Amino acid sequence: MNLKNLLLPVIYMMVLNVCISQDLDRKIEFPDVEGFQTLVVDLHIHTIFSDGYVWPTIRIDEALRDGLDAIALTEHIEYQPWKDDIKHEDRNRSYEIAKQAAKPHELIVIHGTEITRKMPPGHANALFVKDVNAMIVDDPIESYRIARSQGAFIFWNHPHWMNQEKDAIPQLSDTHKMLIEEDLLHGIEVVNDITFSEEGMLIANENGLTVLGTSDIHGLIDYQFELQNGGHRPVTLVFAEEKSEESIKDALFAGRTVTWFDDILAGKRANMELLVKACISAEVKGYIGDSEVLQVKLENHSDARFYLENISVYDFHKNAAIIELEPQSSLILQVLTARSQTGEDLKFRILNAICGYRTNYEFAVPLH
Repeated sequence: MNLKNLLLPVIYMMVLNVCISQDLDRKIEFPDVEGFQTLVVDLHIHTIFSDGYVWPTIRIDEALRDGLDAIALTEHIEYQPWKDDIKHEDRNRSYEIAKQAAKPHELIVIHGTEITRKMPPGHANALFVKDVNAMIVDDPIESYRIARSQGAFIFWNHPHWMNQEKDAIPQLSDTHKMLIEEDLLHGIEVVNDITFSEEGMLIANENGLTVLGTSDIHGLIDYQFELQNGGHRPVTLVFAEEKSEESIKDALFAGRTVTWFDDILAGKRANMELLVKACISAEVKGYIGDSEVLQVKLENHSDARFYLENISVYDFHKNAAIIELEPQSSLILQVLTARSQTGEDLKFRILNAICGYRTNYEFAVPLH
C-alpha cells in the first residue's frame, strides 16, 4: 500500500470532523426566558411542491443542523411552477413527507400553506391547518376564512416586498384592516429572507399583530445565508410554555416572539425585555484597588451579537461609548465613577435591538 492510500482515510476523517464541528457550531442557541422556553422556529419554507428547489426531506436535514425546534413547510396554493414535473393533486403531500422524515427526531413540523394572491391582501401563511385542498377557492378572503375555520394562525408575508409595494413601504389597506377585525390576520413578517422592515414593526405595534421573521427559503439554507462565513438563517424566537405544537400555537396567538436576522433582533418591548434579561447578565466586580474605577462584567449567553451604546453619565477607562458584546462571551468594563456620586445606574441602548419604529431597547445595570 502506497503513502497516498494510507493518507486518504486520515484525510477523510479530518474533513468529516471539520464538517461535524461546523454542524455543531451552526446550531442556533438562545437561553430560555423568565416563565417560558425559548423555541427557535422558521415558519415560511418552500420545496419543489411549490416553487422551491429541494425535496422536503432536505428541509428537515437543514433544520436539524440549525438546531431548530419547529418548521412549517408553506407551499403556495396557487403558484405551482413545477406541476408538469411533480404531479400531485394533494396539496398536503409536502407536509406529510416532511412529517414522516422528522419522526425519529424532536423537530416539530407544523402543517402550513401560503395563500398567494395579488395585493390586497397579497401573500399570507396559514399555520396549523388540517387540509390545504379545502382552501383552493377563487375568493381570497374565503380562503382565509376556510383556514381560520381549521384553527389557523395567519400572518402577512413580506409586506415590504418590492414586487407588490414599489417603494418597499408596507401599506395597511382597508382589506387588511377588515382581515384583522374579522380575526383572519394575526401576524406580520418584519423579516423575510434577506430583508427587514422597520415600518412592519410599526404596523405590528399599532395593530396588535405578532412579529415574525422567516427565511422564505427556496434554494439551500447554506448558500442563501452564507453559513460557511458565519451567517445564519432568519428565525423567530417563540416564548412557549413547553416544546409542543400546541404551545407554539398559543404563544403565536399571544404575540410572544422576537425575530433574529443578521445582527438585528426585533420584537415588541415586553418580549425584548424578557429576551435581553435572559441573554445579558451583569456583575459588579468592585473597585480596582483604592481607585474610583469600578469593574463591571457583562456576559452574553446567546448566539446574538449585541451593540451597546453607553447612555449613562459615566465614561469608560478602556472602552469607547459603543461596545460590541460578542456571542457566548463576556467582557469587563472599567467604569469611571468619579463624575457621579449620586448612585445612578449604568445605562445602555442596544443599537441592534429594535422594539418599534426607530426605537431601540434600553436597559440599566445598578451599580450600588
